[in-house]
Parts: sequence; structure tokens; C-alpha cells
Amino acid sequence: MTTADKKPVDIWASIFSFKMLACVFMGLASGFPLYVLTQLVPAWLRTEGIDLVSIGLFSLLLLPFNWKFLWAPLMDQYLPPLLGRRTGWMLITQIALLVSISALGWFQPQDSVTLIASVCVIVAFFSASQDIVIDAYRRELLGDNELGLGNSIHVQAYRIAGLVPVTLGLTLADHFEWGLVFLVIGSFMFVGISASFFFKEAQFVSKPRSLRQAVVEPFTEFVGRNHWGGTASIVLLMFLYKLGDNMAVALQTPFFIDLGYSLSAIGQVAKIAGTAGAIVGGLLGGVSMLKLGINRALWIFGIVQVVTIFGFALLSEIGVNDRALAAVMFAEYVGVGLGTAALVAFIARSTAREFAATQLALLTAISALPRTFASASSGVIIEAIGYTSFFYVCMALAIPGLLLLIKVAPWGQAVGSDGAA
Repeated sequence: MTTADKKPVDIWASIFSFKMLACVFMGLASGFPLYVLTQLVPAWLRTEGIDLVSIGLFSLLLLPFNWKFLWAPLMDQYLPPLLGRRTGWMLITQIALLVSISALGWFQPQDSVTLIASVCVIVAFFSASQDIVIDAYRRELLGDNELGLGNSIHVQAYRIAGLVPVTLGLTLADHFEWGLVFLVIGSFMFVGISASFFFKEAQFVSKPRSLRQAVVEPFTEFVGRNHWGGTASIVLLMFLYKLGDNMAVALQTPFFIDLGYSLSAIGQVAKIAGTAGAIVGGLLGGVSMLKLGINRALWIFGIVQVVTIFGFALLSEIGVNDRALAAVMFAEYVGVGLGTAALVAFIARSTAREFAATQLALLTAISALPRTFASASSGVIIEAIGYTSFFYVCMALAIPGLLLLIKVAPWGQAVGSDGAA
């Protein structure tokens, strides 16, 4: 790290730069649809009498996030007819999300579960596709020394976006029909549509010369740079680092409903406190990585993630208590924000700019696997052992990812832009 990097004026200048503003708007656009699928839809299904096991299995509909690397090369190769290679695809996916999210409210869960599932798959597909191009745009936009801060700001904007489908959506659902709720929430995709036009795209990297190059070379380059052993370790870290954390929050909205909280309380107390915690954690994580480096941040923030899961176990015993709910959610999402900031920065650092879309799609898809399969199994586990024991299991599942850091991100090793001593 240079002397200039340590000056507060440089940090503030970096935070309020055009690049970071782009990260904010792209994060907002990226976050809306995922929170619709992971928070608003489960709350909708639960209030309509759908059982926990079925709601948990709905998480399997998020599989497009895990397979997005299959079509990422196509989005790298082919240029849309409007705007640039990244912003053009952003616009296409955002219009599709606007329509598909708004359409969810046309159905009744008790009568049209299959149709609802089909629309959720469509939302997941276009949301994952949007993430492909947004991640690539951000990797091409940011310098190596800006990855920690830029990705942290993106993640926090992503979290703030959750206030729309969760806080606003759940509050509206207490007073209006669900059809209107989804129409209002879907309209917020206009934020992303506007950003696609506003943030002009520079062609940072050359277009792949052939489809074969777009498909094959990102993988051969990654394995060649990290070797097979290093590649396997990185892939395992992507899967394990947030496994316990993802499982703990997978069915949190049904958990709060089962404890006895109203939808308004969940939206206004739990979700606001959680979002505030994630913002604090993410921004603290992003700034801290300028000093700590990515490796040390992974260690420290990973430990915080494990500790904060314990709050859910306490809450399951306390029951309905708004102050306890706010405190637990704030603490948990400080840990979520810290851990996510470090992991996303590590993922970005692990990629090559010339293959940003495909490599980022692959690594982020792997990191999303725990969210999908842990969510699908959470309902079964909770029904078997209860909420309190379930959260202890989540804490135990977070340990292997920390142990893997010994090999993948040693405490004292500086790598690339890491800046660790």
C-alpha cells in the first residue's frame, strides 16, 4: 500500500468518485430481484398457508444463479443492438425483470403454485443474467486497488435494495392485495433501466475473437494461473465460506412469522435493522480492507459471521420482542456485510480482466450454491430439530470455511492488490 493510499483525502475521494456511484446504482439494480425471490415470495407463500418444506424447496428455483457461467460466454461474445456489450445486456435483462416480477401477483399460491414457480425461474434467470454483466462491468471499471472498496459499496447498495421488496413490500402487504404489491415492487427496476442509459460504457477489454475463445479460455486461464490444487481450494472456499451464514438466514422471514411477529414488524423492525447492519458491516469492511488487506479481512470477518449466528438461537428462545429482534438482526447483518465484502473482493481479485464475465459468473455461481441448497434443506432440518438447534448447526457449518483460509488466504501473505503485510 502506498503512502497516498493511507491519506484520508484519498479514501474520501475514492468513495465519492464516479466509479463508486456506478457501483451504487448497479448494486441497487442487482439486489431488487434477488430479495423478491428470497424474502418477499417466501413471506407471501407463508401467509397464504404454504408449508415450510415447500417454501424451502422453492429455493431450488434459484438454480439459474448457480448455472449462469454456462451462458456467460455468450453474453461476453455477442453485442446487443443497443448501448454497449455490458449496458445493452443490462437493459434487456432489466426490462424482462420489470415484467416478470410484476406478473407474480397475478396468481394465487393455493391454486397456481406451479405457475408461480415457473415465473420465479424466469425472474431468477434474468436476475442471474443481469448479475453476469454487472459483475463484469464492475471488474472492468475498477482498478485492482479499488476492488475492496468498490465491491463493498456494490454489496451495500445490493443490501439497501432489499428495503424495497422487504420493508416496503411487506408493509404494503398488510394493507393491500399482493397483486398491487408485486406491481409496485417490480416498477423499481426502472432504477436499473435508468442507470443502464446513464453510465456509459468504455470498452476496457477486447471482444473475444471467437466463441471457442469466449467459452474455453476463461477456464484454461484460471486453472493455468492457479494450478489444479489452487483452483480446487478456491472453489471449495467459494462454497464453504458463507455456508453457515446463508443457511441461518435462508428462512428467516418464515422464522419471524412462526415466532409471532406481524408482517409490518418484520418489514419495519427486522429488515430495517438488518439492512442497517449490513450497510455498516459492508462499508466498515470495505474501508478496513484498505488497511487489513483481503486475506486478513476474510479471517476476521469470517469469525464475526460465526459469532453473530448465535443471536438467532437466542431469539428463538426469547420469542416476540422488538428490541431483541432489532439487536439480533443488526448484529447478524453486520457479520453478513463484513463477510460478503471480503468474499466478493476475493472473488474479483481471483479473476483476469480479459475474462471477467465468465470467470466472475463461475465463481459467484459457486458461492451462491450454499444459498440455494442450504435454503432447500433448511425447512426439513427445522421441522426435525427445531429452530434453536438448527442455528447451532449453522454455526458448526461455518467452521470448515474458516479452516480452508489457512491454504487459500494465509493471514500474513500479500497477494496482488491485497495489501496485507
